[in-house]
Amino acid sequence: MILSDRDIKAAIASGKVKIETKRTDLDAHIHASSMDLRLGNVFKVYEHSKYAILDPKDPTSFAQNMRIVEVADGEPFIVQPGEFILGVTQEKITVPDDLVVRVEGRSSLGRLGIIIHSTAGFVDPGFSGTITLEISNLNRMPVALYPGMRVCQLAFEMMTSPAQTPYHSKPGSKYQGQMLPEESRLDRDPEFVNS
Repeated sequence: MILSDRDIKAAIASGKVKIETKRTDLDAHIHASSMDLRLGNVFKVYEHSKYAILDPKDPTSFAQNMRIVEVADGEPFIVQPGEFILGVTQEKITVPDDLVVRVEGRSSLGRLGIIIHSTAGFVDPGFSGTITLEISNLNRMPVALYPGMRVCQLAFEMMTSPAQTPYHSKPGSKYQGQMLPEESRLDRDPEFVNS
């Protein structure tokens, strides 16, 4: 069951869902069945000239292959055609053990060719941190993105019962507490550890 605007507001007001933000107009970004989040100032970009391949068995091929770009408020980050970058939300979210959150792109950005998440459109119960955005430009033209712009929307879904092992309790919860866009930690998956 997806939470309505009144249920999203009630969950935030009660502290069940925590949204840490500097903005004071949070209610203005809550819609009938979703809530918008804004784009942060920090991006990570692959340095494709350093490595020939991204290899899950060689974490340096992706962990040391990313450059951090910080963009000042009011300045654009230009996403080139075919480019893939990591961005982050300005807001930090804490999800209770009985809700799951779906991250979706905004249709206004989709109409420019901007995809906000490749596959990771799901925030587990018990997660706390900013949301890393897997941003791609499908357009044939560059697209400017600005820190502070509404970049994605969250839909909150009630689970049938609280998770037995929420994300914050799960061994190996690789992204708990993240504040910056985080590159893949695939090398920490059991099938790659000690291989």
